[in-house]
Formats: sequence, C-alpha cells, structure tokens
Amino acid sequence: MSEAILEVQNVTLKFGGLTALNDVSFHIDEGEILGLIGPNGAGKTTCFNAVTGVYRPTSGSILFRGTSIVGLKKHKITQQGIARTFQNIRLFPTMTALENVLVGADAQHSTGMLSALFRLPKHRREEKDGHDRAMELLRFMGIHRKADELAANLSYGDQRRLEIARAMATNPKLICLDEPAAGFNPAEKVELMNLIRKVRDQGFTVLLIEHDMKLVMGVTDRIVVLEFGRKIAEGSPAEIRDNPAVIAAYLGVDEEDAS
Repeated sequence: MSEAILEVQNVTLKFGGLTALNDVSFHIDEGEILGLIGPNGAGKTTCFNAVTGVYRPTSGSILFRGTSIVGLKKHKITQQGIARTFQNIRLFPTMTALENVLVGADAQHSTGMLSALFRLPKHRREEKDGHDRAMELLRFMGIHRKADELAANLSYGDQRRLEIARAMATNPKLICLDEPAAGFNPAEKVELMNLIRKVRDQGFTVLLIEHDMKLVMGVTDRIVVLEFGRKIAEGSPAEIRDNPAVIAAYLGVDEEDAS
C-alpha cells in the first residue's frame, strides 16, 4: 500500500462572503497521478493555491508527508518538496531556457550570499551540480538544443515543457500541473500524456488540473471532482465517467436526468 504524500482535510477557504472551497477533503498517494477536475469556477486553482501557500485556508488542514504546511511561506513549501506550474505560463522571458531551469535548481541550494561572493568550494559544487541537473532536465523534455535560447523566443509548447522542467529542478516530491495542455493541439496533447507518465516514472507524484477530459481519463490513476467549491465525486476514471453527479455538473442537467 502506498502512503499518502498529501492530505487535504476539510479545507474551507473564504474571501469575504464568497466561499471558494467548502469542506474539501482528498489525498494523493505517493507515485500517483491524481486529476482535479470540475467546471469553470469550481475551485480547482484555488485548491492549488491553498496547497502551494498562495492562500491560507480559513479552516481545515493540509498535511504534506505527515506535516502541516498551512501558514508556511511559498518558498518554504517549495523547499519542503512541492512544485507547481501555472495556467498562464510564468517564465522569465529575457532569460535563456537554461537560466530559467537554474532558477528552480537554486531553490534547493544551501550556500548563502557570502559563499557565492567568495566562490567557496561548496558553492562551486552546488553551481556545477545545478547546471548538470538543469541540462539533464532540458534533455528529458527534449529541448536541450534550445538551452541558450531566450524563453520568450521558444514555441508555446516548448515554453510549457520548460516550465515543467523548472518545477522539476526544485527537486520536488509532488508536482502540481495547472492546465498544462492549454493551447495544445491533439498531437501535442498525446505527447503531453506520455510526458506526464514519464515524470511519474522518474519518481514524482503528480496533481493535475486539466479541462481536456480525454487527457485526464487517459493519464490519471484517480480523479477528484469539484463543483462550486465542493467535492462531488472521487474515484477511478471509469467511475467518474459514469457518475451521475459529474455528468450533471458538466452538462448542466439534473442528476436524475443524467442517470
């Protein structure tokens, strides 16, 4: 039996009079690909933001590897082992592909400013290890030949791959992918499915938000469904596909009519 790497327990998140998440609970097992789906406005990205420290839950708990991460700063959560990508790509456009990935690698460096200033041996070691790891990840993504190109000059698909490489460079245990297939054509989505499986096979656990149901059904082990900030279903792709509440949420029909 795999152990839960992330546990979201009865999380509620309110913005004034708006309840964005309402008593949401789910877990992710180590080595699993879990899909988090739902109609627009269901609370998926809000849930990501709660897990990664952008928002602090109004109530409830979030445990990562058995330890609460509620209230930790975003960079501390990254250091704990959670990385993410964004629905809208957030690269450094005037930096090269290699430099973008090095930013991720720097998150795990332990040497400080003085060590960098005086080029002490430990800093030089970490710098070399970071460079080697960054090139390895660019090669893994198939964009190593573009290491010296500015991120702004890369194709949309390569920018998506670069953002995943940067997230992996932080040496996480859990990678949260926020709509990675947005803007992809069908062939690119097939490549992305294979890439997500390869990421999992490298030892990472994956939490995936995605609107493309074919991709979600094809790549996830389990799926959690949100609607209006509430969890309405959880199960295998086959179970979710036939769930009346899920059909009603996506098609806008009564559950009785959907069954």
